[in-house]
Amino acid sequence: MRFSKLFGKTLREAPAEAESISHRLLLRAGMIQPVAAGVYSYLPLGWRVLRKIEQIIREEMDKAGGQELMLPVLQPLELWEKSGRYFSFGKTLFILTDRKERKLALGPTHEEVITELVHRYVQSYRDLPLLLYQIQTKFRDEPRPRGGLLRVREFIMKDLYSFDIDELGLDESYRKMIQAYQNIYNCCGLSAVLVEADSGAIGGKESHEFMVTTETGEDEIIYCSRCGYAANLEKAQSIKPRLNSEAPLPLEEILTPGVKSIDELANFVGVPPSRTLKAVFYFADGEIVFVVIRGDFEVNETKLKNLLKCIELRLATEAEVEAAGLIAGAASPVGIKGLKIVGDDSITLGTNFIAGANKPDTHLKNVNYPRDFEVSLITDIAKARSGNPCLRCGSPLLTAFGIEVGHVFKLGTFLSEKLSAFLLDQTGISRPIVMGCYGIGLGRLLAAAVEQNHDDKGIVWPLSIAPYQVYLCPLYMENPKVSETAEKIYANLIDEGIEVLFDDRNESPGVKFNDADLLGIPLRLTLSPRTLEKESLEIKWRHQKQTQLLPLAGVANRVKEFLKTEGIKP
Repeated sequence: MRFSKLFGKTLREAPAEAESISHRLLLRAGMIQPVAAGVYSYLPLGWRVLRKIEQIIREEMDKAGGQELMLPVLQPLELWEKSGRYFSFGKTLFILTDRKERKLALGPTHEEVITELVHRYVQSYRDLPLLLYQIQTKFRDEPRPRGGLLRVREFIMKDLYSFDIDELGLDESYRKMIQAYQNIYNCCGLSAVLVEADSGAIGGKESHEFMVTTETGEDEIIYCSRCGYAANLEKAQSIKPRLNSEAPLPLEEILTPGVKSIDELANFVGVPPSRTLKAVFYFADGEIVFVVIRGDFEVNETKLKNLLKCIELRLATEAEVEAAGLIAGAASPVGIKGLKIVGDDSITLGTNFIAGANKPDTHLKNVNYPRDFEVSLITDIAKARSGNPCLRCGSPLLTAFGIEVGHVFKLGTFLSEKLSAFLLDQTGISRPIVMGCYGIGLGRLLAAAVEQNHDDKGIVWPLSIAPYQVYLCPLYMENPKVSETAEKIYANLIDEGIEVLFDDRNESPGVKFNDADLLGIPLRLTLSPRTLEKESLEIKWRHQKQTQLLPLAGVANRVKEFLKTEGIKP
């Protein structure tokens, strides 16, 4: 490809609205262009990267036994109502009405459609196992699209669905997909970590995410360097430190004028936050929920939502709190009746806490559970945090930040039961098909590759997914010898099947080098009057500083060997 004919332009500076590193660099490199919030066009360079990622994924899915098909974007809303996921997806669903007043959804995922399809063709255990996949556009009305390709409303996804006779079969399909995903990330030159995850609106009993760790990742990972435990913040658990045991003391009111926050309370009374009880009020599907948790912990809203099995969960407004007869800044579960009270199990790991007295400027000393108050539910609803002991081995937990590049789910039978996807087993008994689903967002994987592979000059593409393998960079194209030699090298490289971007522009060396670094193409070949004096050209890997001279004679074969050697590196 000649640079002079390439559609798209490089930018010296990223637009002000660009947030993440990948967003800035992909815009500057002319690889993507926004159309609307969370909606992007892929320009030729970006599309080439995406197609390479797609091919790597397709090859691994086929190798694992997957069969590719194509499902429709438009989905009857009745399927979503039948599965029960219409409410769990909520406003994320794009819904439209056709001319016959029939409601349709733009597919955010395809479990309903694929289950309905399998229901039509699978009747016996002999028809299973099945691994069916597609690479298809998805639509999700994200409330806050951000980070360029990291959080969008329209995106291309590889989604595979497994269908098995029993749980053992599902375990085997799940294992196959985890291995296939690890192969995909290795082939793309990425380092990804498998972590426990929450299943969210997709549903199911177990799920894992693959995270590419980066300094600017949007997701927090809690992990143990000793035993290998890893989970995203929504799912992570830890051992909560127990406070020194004291004999319960009598309740005592204390005046706390102007004190509202936990830090203010701890400072006023002269105790650490761990000796206090925090009250947090939520609005869950139209109902006020009172959450009580030890003052040194934060509520994990995903755990809370799963516990309550609610569709909508948000912090209660000041008006809603007042309407429930609660006093923000001085509330506690002591004496509260008629409200659902949820307790984190940290309230059992200490005695004689300081808590609100349910009247202004007043708190209580020596509050103890269950002596002084009751809760409707009690379990772990706290965020795990760095430094807490690992639940498995007791070592201190660590944190890192990452970008989700894949999610796998054990769905079990809840969808097949609702959509009547049954089969006859070996004994002739009808039973629901056991399902799993496995997704990779291609654009997100592309963005994650940039987040993990860049420097202060631009992108540093792994060879396997780079838009081109070689950047041919002749300097001083007005020199006839330079231009003639560059044209011959370009033709020779193409004849050898090498993907090359030929910078045939009459630009200064600085502009060309800057664009070469920005675009991140792995191997740069620089030709100039100086190198021609030595019958050579300069060769440089994008990820290395050093350069070397390569003889012009047989240069295409030599470059091919360079690429082959780099391509087989682990």
